[in-house]
Amino acid sequence: MSLRRLLSFMMLATILLAACAGNTPAQTAAPLPAQTGAPAAATQALPYTNITAAQLAEMLKSKDFFFVNVHIPYSGEIAATDAFIPYDQTAQQIAQYPSDRQAKIVVYCRSGRMSAIAAAELAKAGYTRVWNLDGGMSAWEQAGYPLLKK
Repeated sequence: MSLRRLLSFMMLATILLAACAGNTPAQTAAPLPAQTGAPAAATQALPYTNITAAQLAEMLKSKDFFFVNVHIPYSGEIAATDAFIPYDQTAQQIAQYPSDRQAKIVVYCRSGRMSAIAAAELAKAGYTRVWNLDGGMSAWEQAGYPLLKK
């Protein structure tokens, strides 16, 4: 095996092991940019902002964002969801997201892991106002909010 292949394999293995660790990025939610007046990049090192179930509930009262369930397979949804786009298809289905890279987008899944991946992919695609529901639908339900099941 060439040195280049060996290094590529080692990098891929490291990334996969880190992804399998089950840790979600940043366990504490940063203030919403609207609350601080600062862009998301200034409030935390992640290319997106984690929000709590309570923060999402407040945002839904005056919904002005594209709301996406990225969990696969389907295991429920939060009311007012705009789209269902599998987290592992984010880059391939980018046309289903708003064309305006400044549009507000909130993603969620069951636990927060898949949506964190989707949020990072959206940021990589140039979206600058991306939020991830930390803890996903599980945190939403634990906070006492209803989940819809079809």
